[in-house]
Formats: sequence, C-alpha cells, structure tokens
Amino acid sequence: MAISKKLLNPDERLIISTRQHPKALIGPVFVLILLLAAGIAAQVQLDGDGFQGTLSLIVWVLVGIGALWFFVRPLLVWLTSVHAFTDRRIITRYGIITRRGHDIPLARVSDVAIEINLLDRPFGCGSLLIGDASPNGSARLNDIPHVEETQRRLNELLHELHRAPGERRGEGV
Repeated sequence: MAISKKLLNPDERLIISTRQHPKALIGPVFVLILLLAAGIAAQVQLDGDGFQGTLSLIVWVLVGIGALWFFVRPLLVWLTSVHAFTDRRIITRYGIITRRGHDIPLARVSDVAIEINLLDRPFGCGSLLIGDASPNGSARLNDIPHVEETQRRLNELLHELHRAPGERRGEGV
C-alpha cells in the first residue's frame, strides 16, 4: 500500500512505502480457526431444539463477536497501517477510525538498528529501531518486510543527508 501523495511535501521523494509483514496476522488467523472449531464443536454437541438450540445460537453469537474482535479488528489495523521512508523523513500512519501518525525528520535520526528474532528469519522481516533526538528517544517499527534492505536504504539516505553540500549527488569537484 503506497502512502497517500497528499502527505508528501513538494519535491519530496518517496523511497519506501510498506506495511507490516503479513506474519503479523498469523496469531489472529489462528484465533479465528480456534473460534470456528469451538463453534462447530458446540454445534455438534448441542444438536437439537429448544434450550440446546438457543444455547447453540448463543455460542455462535459469541464466536462472531470473538471473530470481530480477535480477527477482523487486527486485519483492519494491518490494512490501514503504513510506514513510509522519504528523502526527508520517516512517516508512520495507523488507525481505523482515529488516524494517528508520527513523522521523524531524517536530520534528527541518530541511530538505525534492526532486530530479527528466530520467528522473523523464515519470513525475512524484523523490527527497525530508529533512534532520534526527540524526547521519546526512539521509534520501533515491528515486522518490517526486508528489514535489512530497509536499514541499508535508510542508512544511504542518512549518509547522503549528512554529506557536505558540494559532495551531494555528484556535485562539486
């Protein structure tokens, strides 16, 4: 999902636009499967009319509420979250009803680190830890796809930003 062009300043170039790796949805999918299995098991055990039919309906209503809360909500959060890296800043936007965002100017970034745990390795994703000069001190972006390549490209942007003006993009001597 590309970030909206209206979020970019004039002459600002979008370098990377991404959302969390789909690995972030493994837990919600697993919970959905468990909820459906519980609903089916209850349906089989409570097969009948009257009180058992009412109880079966209550179980399915609870399964539906659980599916909305533990699967649909995380799916919508995943779909509406985006991380973008431009030649000037790092942009994060997330939220379903209330949109939240955080921008970090590249000039304030002091450190870029990655964290790839054992579960991230097979999926090629990881966490990007960005240290900056703000009062919060750092930002953590979880489940970034191709996190090592993203870190390398971010370091290239920082290197270009901190070069002397005459050295940028082949200018100068």
